[in-house]
Amino acid sequence: MSNLTDRLQHPTKQWIKAAAWCVLYILFVAWVGNFWWLLLLPLVFDAFITRFIPWTWWKKSKNKTVLAVMGWVDAIVFALVAVYFINIYLFQNYQIPTSSLEKTLLVGDFLFVSKASYGPRVPNTPLSFPLVQHTFPILNSKSYLENPQWEYKRLKGFDTIERNDIVVFNFPTGDTVPVKVQNPDYYISCYYEGYNSLKLQNPDSEPTAEASMARGREIVRSRRDVYGELVYRPVDRRENYVKRCVAIPGDFFEIRDNTIYVNNEPEEQLPGVQHNYFVQTNGRFFTNDMLTKLGISKEDRSLLNNTNEAQLISYLGMDPALPVYHLPLTAEMLATLRKSVMVTAVRIEPAEMGGDVFPYGASHSWNRDNYGPIYIPKKGSTLKLNEWNLPVYERIIRVYEKNELIVKEGKFFINGEQTEYYTFKMDYYWMMGDNRHKSADSRYWGFVPEDHVVGRPVAVWLSLDKDKGWFEGKIRFNRFFKDARR
Repeated sequence: MSNLTDRLQHPTKQWIKAAAWCVLYILFVAWVGNFWWLLLLPLVFDAFITRFIPWTWWKKSKNKTVLAVMGWVDAIVFALVAVYFINIYLFQNYQIPTSSLEKTLLVGDFLFVSKASYGPRVPNTPLSFPLVQHTFPILNSKSYLENPQWEYKRLKGFDTIERNDIVVFNFPTGDTVPVKVQNPDYYISCYYEGYNSLKLQNPDSEPTAEASMARGREIVRSRRDVYGELVYRPVDRRENYVKRCVAIPGDFFEIRDNTIYVNNEPEEQLPGVQHNYFVQTNGRFFTNDMLTKLGISKEDRSLLNNTNEAQLISYLGMDPALPVYHLPLTAEMLATLRKSVMVTAVRIEPAEMGGDVFPYGASHSWNRDNYGPIYIPKKGSTLKLNEWNLPVYERIIRVYEKNELIVKEGKFFINGEQTEYYTFKMDYYWMMGDNRHKSADSRYWGFVPEDHVVGRPVAVWLSLDKDKGWFEGKIRFNRFFKDARR
C-alpha cells in the first residue's frame, strides 16, 4: 500500500499533464466510436503517474551507448506513432503525379490533404507502416498486414463532398493489380485481351463483355512474363487518385459535346478546364518559349509528323504540308491562339481518339465526349434493373456492396432471391480531371464509392516544375499556400 502511495506522489504539474492526456484519449475514443480502446486508458495513466511499467528503464543505465541508442529508439518510436495517427485521422501529403487536373493543380504540386474534412476512415488495415501506401520501396514488399481487416466506418467530419470539390480517393478498380502492367488497370487489360483473342478466333462474331472478361482473365493470369504477379489490395491500400467531383449522389449526369450536364443543367464554366486541340500554323513553328508562356508543359506539346500522320491531318481537314501541333488548351489559351497571325486552323480532338469507355462491351454508344445520361447512386435509393443499365451498376452490386448477382433468362437474382430492384447501400461519386482529354477518370472506370474517399486537398505546400532546373525556376514560389480545394 505504501508502495502505491509513493507512486502517486507527484507534483501538481504532472497530475495536470496526466489528466489532460487522459481526457484527450477519452475524446479520441469517443470520436472513433470503439469504446474497447478505453481498456488502454490505464496505460496512459501509468505512463504519467503510477509507472508500474518501466517505460524509461534505459534512462537509469550508466552505459553511454545504451543511453544514446535508446534515446534514438525512443524518439523514433514516438515519431512513428504520432505520424501513424496523424496520417490516418488528420492529414497526409500527396504529390500530383499526372496532368489530369491541369491547369487547376499542376504536376509537381505537393498537397496537404485533410482527412478530417469529410471524416477520416477507420483503417481497413490497421497494422501498416506509416507514410507508405502499399509497397516498401526497394524491398518491393507489402507495407501492411492483411489481417486483421476492419469493416468500413467513417468518423464525423466537418463537411460533405459538394459538386466541383477536388477529392483524393483510392482507385476503385485497383483491387486486383498485375504488378508489371498497372496502367491500364487489370479489368481493362482483361477486357481487351479477351476481346482480341475471341475476335481472332472468330472474326465474324462480336464477343460479349462477359465472354471477353472471362477469356481475358485466363490470359492475364497465365501471362506472368507480361503482367507479372497479381496482388490484391484492400480499399485503403489502393493507389491514391485526385480528381474533381462533377456529380454527387442523386444527380443525373451527362456529357454533351464536351460539356457536362448535371440534372439537365450545363456545368459551371471552370477556368482551368482544358481539352486537346490540333493547331495548324502558316508554316512557322512555335518556339519553346512561346509554348511555355502559353502554359503548356514540354510533356504535353507535340508536333505531328507530316509523313506518318498525314492521314490524320487530312481527316482533320488540315494541310499535311503545314505544321500541325497537338496541344491541351483552356478556353483562354484557345482564344489567345486563335488571335495569333501564325494560326490558320484549329480543330478539337475527335471523340473517337478517346477510345472505349465504361462500361466496356455494353451496347451504349457513349464516348469520352458524349456520355450518359446516368444516375449517380445515393444511399437508400432504389433502381429498377434492366439489361441496359445492369452493365453500369453491376460492379457496384457485385464488388463494392458484396452481393451475389446472377442473371438467368433475363431475370435477376441477388443473393439467391429474384428481384427487379436494387437498393444502394452507399453513396457514389463521379470524378473527372480538368484536363478532360488526358484524364483517366470515371468515364473509364466508373463510380467512386464513399468508402474509397480519402480526403480533401487544402493547400499546395510545395511546387516543383519538372521542365526546369533548380537554378532556372524549378521551385514555383507563386504556388505556395495556393488554395487547392476547388
